[in-house]
Formats: sequence, structure tokens, C-alpha cells
Amino acid sequence: MNLDLDTLRTFSAAHDLGGLAQAAERLGRTPSAISLQMKRLQDDVGVALFRKRGRGLALTEAGEVALQYARRILALNDELLETMQGASVAGHIRIGCTMDLSSMLPAVLSRFTALYPQMQVELRIEGNAALAEATERSQIDLSVVLGHEERAAATKVGEVELVWISAENYVPQTGQALPLAALGPRCIFRRRAIEQLDEKAMAYRIAANSPSLDGLWLALLGGLGVTARTALNLPQGLVWGRSLHDLPALGTLPVTLHRSAASSGVAMDRMASLLADGLVGLLSSAKTEVMKNASMKTVAKSAAKTRHLMYDATNESTLQQRMHS
Repeated sequence: MNLDLDTLRTFSAAHDLGGLAQAAERLGRTPSAISLQMKRLQDDVGVALFRKRGRGLALTEAGEVALQYARRILALNDELLETMQGASVAGHIRIGCTMDLSSMLPAVLSRFTALYPQMQVELRIEGNAALAEATERSQIDLSVVLGHEERAAATKVGEVELVWISAENYVPQTGQALPLAALGPRCIFRRRAIEQLDEKAMAYRIAANSPSLDGLWLALLGGLGVTARTALNLPQGLVWGRSLHDLPALGTLPVTLHRSAASSGVAMDRMASLLADGLVGLLSSAKTEVMKNASMKTVAKSAAKTRHLMYDATNESTLQQRMHS
């Protein structure tokens, strides 16, 4: 027995859309036709896939399992067709990405090249503002940017938390203005850091200024100060935290995918989808790391406090013994 792909696609759509009636409307069929398809699917697999829930239907445990398999079967079907069709698609696609998010690019580019081996890819790694503007001017087809969600070409994919960063051995000088290492005035991280410091009335000075990210890392490793950025792709020798050195929290920035109005085609659609999926995975990992880092710092502070209390208690006990002796 072979399952019908069209039925599996209807099954998946009905779940995603919230019901058989919604699937019928989206697919341009009658509700009775959709119901008949689902009945045939249940007959084919030999188990109940749906159960009553109020006035609607919900998936049984077997239905949840069937849905997972259906999506895998459909994905393989679509991948086969896309690979065969994409093998003959030729053209040029221009991608832009900010350095902070670039670690997801190798997997994305490898996947895209496997599907569209004849497509030529041009890759630009630049600042957020430059990439957003280049996409609006159709100099880039797709770009991955931090911030700039207000632009017409932008679609928000998620958010990433900003942190303070410094060298491992850096210690701020008490009573002195905080030394900041930063990129140029257009840098979104620089602006956010200054906004938060101004809001808390904390004195600061620009101690190091660099037009490149490599220069910024060197300044930090040299102990020239602190900077604000994401915790992604940091060099060895740097430490980070939400409130590193008791500095104010920086909040989050939206992560956006920009697409030129002049860019179209199946290859372009696929690259946009791959970039979005890559960003979702990267942001999920980044969020986990930030939470883990914060948890470790809380445990460390608690341990330090416990040691301090134990030290005080030991000193008090020793003092009392000396007084009685």
C-alpha cells in the first residue's frame, strides 16, 4: 500500500491551519472532500488519527506520530523535486550578513549549493546599516541584519540579547569614567551602550575607536576598556555578561532578514527560507548560552557569599575562643 502525497499534504495543512474547515478554505476544496481524504488516510494507516475536542478535532497520539512522518515524507518529496529542478537553474545571488550572525552561513550556503549547484553566490560581510541600505538600493538581494526593523524590506526573524564584553583580566578603575571601545558613530551597539550609560548617569569616554571588528577585538584584548555587542563569535580571551562589571543591562535587538524588491525566483525564495531557518537555530543557541552564563554567575555569587559567611563565622568563633581563654 502506498500513501497518497496529496492526502498527507492536506493532513499537514489541516493541523497547521487549526482544522479541516480552514484547510478546505485554504486549499480551495469543500469541507466534505477534506473529511473524506482524512477518513481514507485513517483507513490506510489502520488507526484513529483524530479525536473530538469540543466542536473540533484534535490529533490522537497516533495522529501526532503520523503527522511527524507525513512531514518527513513531504519534505523528502519536495527536496527531490527541488534538487532535480535546481540542478539546471543558473544565475547570480548576492547575500549580505553582519559578522555577529555569520556563523550560521556555512551550513546555509552548503545546503543552498547542494540544491542549486549552478548558482553563483556573492557574499558581503559588513555593518548593519550598510547592508540594510544596500538591500534597499538592490545592490544586495538578501541580507541578515541586526536592527533596522522599520525598513520596508525587513522581516523580523527574532531577537538577540546584547551583552558587555571585556578582556578576562580587565578591571574598571573606581571613580573614573568607563572606557568604551567602539566602532563608528553609526554602530547600533555603540548607540545602545551610550543610551544605557546616559540613562543611568554613568560617566564614560571613548577609549578606543576602530572601523573594523578585528580592531575592536584587539583593543579589548589589550585591556583598553569594554564594549557592547552580542555574545556570538567572540575571540578567545574575552568575557561577557548581561551586567558585566555591574554595568546596566543592554536589552535586546531585533534580528531582521531584508530582501530587495527586485529579487525574485525559486532560488531566491529558497535562500531566504534557509537564512531564516539558520537564524532561528542560531538565536535559540545564543539564548541558551546567555541563560547558562547568567545561571553560572548566580551560582558563583551564591558560593562566594557562602564562603564569606563561613569565613565570618569562623573568625567570630576564633575570637570568642580567644576571649574565653
